[in-house]
Amino acid sequence: MQERQWITTRRGELDSLAEQLTKQLQEVQVERDELAIAERVLNRLAEQAQADAEAVAPVSAKVAGRAVLLIPHRSDAADEDALPGDYRKILAIVREADGPVQVRVVGERLGLETSVRGKLEPLRAKMTKLADRGWLHKRPDGRFTARP
Repeated sequence: MQERQWITTRRGELDSLAEQLTKQLQEVQVERDELAIAERVLNRLAEQAQADAEAVAPVSAKVAGRAVLLIPHRSDAADEDALPGDYRKILAIVREADGPVQVRVVGERLGLETSVRGKLEPLRAKMTKLADRGWLHKRPDGRFTARP
């Protein structure tokens, strides 16, 4: 009789342990799923950061067999004569302004059709490139100023 009672008691203990382990296993599986999701998000962010870094990489060309930036960094260039003509015009317009200028104002001075937003986007890209290379300063409000 004692053996049956021991077996019944032990079976109850093992059933309770199995229930606890099943619950723990479910918790572990949930956490592993969350980690897998976090890993996918992290990989996507890393891919996006890589793509952004490549997009910001300076554009270069070969001149006399050497790689040179089409729009050089301000510190690398002797003066603004190193810039292509359209970039020099943009720089001159911003320098002539009394204060920070909007892309639209520069577009008007260049004779662009400023009523169509899409016509200004290439100009905005050029001005941003000048800012990235240290020729202009892009303010948080989107306007540009000349660097001293």
